[in-house]
Amino acid sequence: MQAHYLQKLAQAHAQGKPVGVTSVCSAHAWVIEAALREAQAALGPVLIEATCNQVNHEGGYTGMAPADFRQFVLGIAGQVGFDPDRLILGGDHLGPNPWKDLPAEQAMGKAEKMLEAYARAGFSKIHLDTSMACAGEANPLPGPLIAERAAWLAAVVERTVVAAGLPLPVYVIGTEVPVPGGALERVEGLLVTTPQAARETLALHRVAFRALGLQSAFARVVGLVVQPGVEFGNENVVIYAPAKARGLSAVLQQAPQVVFEAHSTDYQPAAALAHLVSDGFAILKVGPGLTFALREALYALDHIAATLGVVAEPQRLHRTMETLMQAKPHYWDKYYHGDEQALRLQRHFSYSDRIRYYWPFEAAAEAVEALFEALGDRPIPDTLVSQYLPQLYPQIANGLGATSAKGLVLAAIAYVLKHYRAACEGQRPLT
Repeated sequence: MQAHYLQKLAQAHAQGKPVGVTSVCSAHAWVIEAALREAQAALGPVLIEATCNQVNHEGGYTGMAPADFRQFVLGIAGQVGFDPDRLILGGDHLGPNPWKDLPAEQAMGKAEKMLEAYARAGFSKIHLDTSMACAGEANPLPGPLIAERAAWLAAVVERTVVAAGLPLPVYVIGTEVPVPGGALERVEGLLVTTPQAARETLALHRVAFRALGLQSAFARVVGLVVQPGVEFGNENVVIYAPAKARGLSAVLQQAPQVVFEAHSTDYQPAAALAHLVSDGFAILKVGPGLTFALREALYALDHIAATLGVVAEPQRLHRTMETLMQAKPHYWDKYYHGDEQALRLQRHFSYSDRIRYYWPFEAAAEAVEALFEALGDRPIPDTLVSQYLPQLYPQIANGLGATSAKGLVLAAIAYVLKHYRAACEGQRPLT
């Protein structure tokens, strides 16, 4: 694992040669496969992260503990021939969030067990997020308390890796954490983190780590989560405006140890991603934007199958997903709003892509498998790629990609990741 690569990002920025790294935040096997295949011929590591709700010692909503997720990713790497030494596994939003409805002592106790599990499984990038209030606590929490809790969890990680004889991890800290998975409604009036808030977060964590004798751990803090002014809601995307983040970006001149970690960069244009990296937002997290691309490709194949006449009914996959989401509304009904037409549109096409939670369900998996069986191994005609997946047409027309059904799905995900790679490599990739 190449966690030390992340320590080089701040050095590169300080030297005026900014580069970055894409953080792939997804547990979907095809997204991970696409990320590994896309990076196969490139230099540098691939960073794949699991979140506290998704993967934890109790299983999370994927049913995977950290050790399970590690084996899941390594299994995919083995299938595609990707060098496991180029993988960095990260844990995102690690703290009491999944148990914030409990009193703080209980929630933090569960968070400790989760951090132990992530550390023992060899995750080498740890985002400490203790910003959320627990039951009975005032919201927002005071900064010193957030830092104290983060340092306490860092101590748990340090003890665990030393006892297990594992490499020491790097850390990301930060209290200005965007809503995981995107905002719930239309985003308006988004505020950029102030330079003062960023400096204060670093200072408070430095003090808290020192109080527990964790100076060596603090020296491995590589990133600070801030709000650079990017976000997406159900129906809109806020694009990065460099001028608004100029003061925040300047903080890095006095903090050469770290770069900024930007969450919710999904759907940012290529130019905006490049500006983010150039301005020191060197860790770009993307998740729903990748499963959004996956869904686009699957729905396109649904139309292609109907056009080719290989299925009895058009949009069968679309209808299956609608039935499934209606029968099991838990993953979307608290997040989408409006009349029935608006809800139907959001269920399938929202930027927050809450349909991603349904692909593992048996009915969805069977519908996808039936679609692939109907299309078989036949190449999809170029003209239909142009019609339904136009972003892929240039490479397909030039014979540069697989035209099988799964090949097109992986290519659609990789198309998004290529924009991230271009932004992150900047002048040159690190070696």
